[in-house]
Amino acid sequence: MRSVDEHRSEAPDQVSCMVVTVSDTRTEDNDYSGQLMKELLEQNGYKIARYTIVKDDYDGIRQLLREAASDRGIEAVLLSGGTGIAPRDTTYEAVRSLLNKEMPGFGEIFRYLSFTEDIGSAAILSRAIAGTVSNMAVFSMPGSKGAVKLAMERIIIPELRHVMREIYKQ
Repeated sequence: MRSVDEHRSEAPDQVSCMVVTVSDTRTEDNDYSGQLMKELLEQNGYKIARYTIVKDDYDGIRQLLREAASDRGIEAVLLSGGTGIAPRDTTYEAVRSLLNKEMPGFGEIFRYLSFTEDIGSAAILSRAIAGTVSNMAVFSMPGSKGAVKLAMERIIIPELRHVMREIYKQ
């Protein structure tokens, strides 16, 4: 059986990412979470193919993901925001409705890390989710800067190339 290190060594060097902030109030000037996602991706050798802010709207998020999946220049979409349980939060439902394959471990590990390292029992309110839409990886995390930092540094940055290797293998 092949080791995780072997899989990682076979992973692509470059992954083109789309960074999406889901918010009814953020602008480019005050989108600290989106800025942090872009910075962390670039610092770790990932390419930012596109960045956008979208309203927390179920149909709008679905449309954005469908368009991204048809764009050969986008291999992964990272969304922040709209993952809570408030009536207005629709990111989880929009993302989940399009997933071909879900990666439940992302949400499970994110909530575990949030619980043990950051916010304690309030971690149960997070509906972080990840999976694939066509041949595109999708990661959806809460919109706070702390949540983005945790998800990016502890889960997404270390594993995104490996995820893409698995998506692309024949």
